[in-house]
Amino acid sequence: MTFSRGRSGTLPAGAEAVHGDRTSPRDLARLADSGTWDAVIDTSSADFAPRHVLTAARALEPVARRYVYVSTVNAYAGWPREPLTESSPVLDVPADADEQYGSDASPAAHYGMQKAGSERAVHETFGAARTVLLRPGVILGPGEYVGRLPWWLRRTRRGGTVLAPGRAERTVQPVDVRDAAGFALDRAADRTGGTYNVVAPGRETMGDLLTACLDVTGGRGRLRWVPDEVLIEHGVRQWTELPLWRTAAGVWAVEGTRARDAGLRCRPIGETVAATWAWLHSGGTAVAHPRAAEHGIAPGKEAAILAAFDD
Repeated sequence: MTFSRGRSGTLPAGAEAVHGDRTSPRDLARLADSGTWDAVIDTSSADFAPRHVLTAARALEPVARRYVYVSTVNAYAGWPREPLTESSPVLDVPADADEQYGSDASPAAHYGMQKAGSERAVHETFGAARTVLLRPGVILGPGEYVGRLPWWLRRTRRGGTVLAPGRAERTVQPVDVRDAAGFALDRAADRTGGTYNVVAPGRETMGDLLTACLDVTGGRGRLRWVPDEVLIEHGVRQWTELPLWRTAAGVWAVEGTRARDAGLRCRPIGETVAATWAWLHSGGTAVAHPRAAEHGIAPGKEAAILAAFDD
């Protein structure tokens, strides 16, 4: 069974849809009256304050055995500055925090606070044994609405000299959406709670990712690797103008052994790239999201940096 407003996306085959607003106690009560369930898998609370997650958890606790909450590594107090494990401190946010809590911080910090409070809301309602917290880093793959990998695919398809950020050998940890979804379903079927960092093992690099982009789009471009300090000097916005590029020490240093021991399997980055290109090339379009507009460097700025670096 799915629960959403029904304004975007498609209904999975065999599923029954209940339409409603998850911020409405009346709609949540109607959803609870449709149960019982083995598990709740909550993937849709990115834009909701902890207090709304708390209301949903309280409504569903009597009719669901466990709650799988998809959170984020942003919930850690140390991300992205330092390496992380599941034991690293999490931001301290009340379970009933509203939308304004932390709004005076940066957008990324505010997002992390909202997620940390939502984790607490689920944990306090369902208890440790019935709560599964999944903390992914970057999720890529077909259907991606943030636009990171689609931007790189379109840029490499355009050809020419492609500004490649930093070092080709920098390891990265994006996880394929299909692997993350499969792991969430496995954890929902299990009878134990737990917290897991849902990240790839860091066996692949930024060079692997961008080379795969070139390969699947026809190989018409040439990567030109420009050092971090040059990009910083030219004011390139990290994480957005050149998607997935960030210099902080902890960005791609998230320990994921616990998830892998519990069954997470991460396919090679080349498979994720190929599947995403096939989806885009066949006319696939993502659910509209404002974050997509943040990504990508202007062609003129890219050309100016490359010209200055090659002088």
